[in-house]
Amino acid sequence: MPDGFEAYVAAKGQSLLRFAFVLTGNHHLAEDIVQEVLARMHARWRRLDRTDSPDAYVRRAIVREFLSWRRSRKSGEQAMATLPDRPSSQRDASQRLVDRDEVWHWLAGLARSQRAVLILRFYEDLSDDQIAEVLGCAKATVRVHASRGLARLRTVVPDFRHTGVTP
Repeated sequence: MPDGFEAYVAAKGQSLLRFAFVLTGNHHLAEDIVQEVLARMHARWRRLDRTDSPDAYVRRAIVREFLSWRRSRKSGEQAMATLPDRPSSQRDASQRLVDRDEVWHWLAGLARSQRAVLILRFYEDLSDDQIAEVLGCAKATVRVHASRGLARLRTVVPDFRHTGVTP
């Protein structure tokens, strides 16, 4: 019978990998980040497992690892054309690849903190309070990063004003 940590990794591992991939845009870097974070979590899992939401704590650690100076120096960011999971849509496969490539290109042009805030807001569907907790910053800082990131996207994404996304 697997212990709590093994069960958590079995249940949430792919979700954490997808989350890290969306942050990094690089499958190998995402795997490295998740592996490092889970290795650190293993030693303190008994204490962490008793909290209300170990998932939020692990995701916060993934974001912090992504934003860390060590990672920014080591990683040469690359936009990836595909996500590690399959979309449910039956749209033309080549058009999906083109769309994904464009999105990665636009996100890669943002500062890491802006990208992290937008991904936490729109991909993870977190509130400003939750994002501030994950990033360890003030709600006002979250709003500034979101506003600046969306403003930057408005300058580079065609027809962005018509998408209905507002800061």
